Amino acid sequence: VQLQASGGGLGQAGGSLRLSCAASGTIFSIGVMGWYRQAPGKQRELVATISRDGNTNYADSVKGRFTISRDNAKNTVYLEMNSLTPEDTAVYYCNADVRQTFLRPFVTYWGQGTLVTVSS
Repeated sequence: VQLQASGGGLGQAGGSLRLSCAASGTIFSIGVMGWYRQAPGKQRELVATISRDGNTNYADSVKGRFTISRDNAKNTVYLEMNSLTPEDTAVYYCNADVRQTFLRPFVTYWGQGTLVTVSS
């Protein structure tokens, strides 16, 4: 299973960026999908998660600004980031809990990370 993230880059303070992450490979089912981020010199932290039926969870720092969504048919999770601030600068990682066959348990896979830089 591979997770391919895209959409990072340079954003302006107050602006918007949209990240995508597509899962591919042998996939029977995907459970929770999520976005995490790691700023320079800091630990990786949760940004947002979304269950298969659409229940979402957000870090307090992004509530009201970021929106996570997913397309189950495309095995893809999105992160719409609005009202960006320089504090949102980080490498963003997606992850997904994937079941490869009916008999196997869910396993968490990670994407390679995509850099988001927000200038003031």
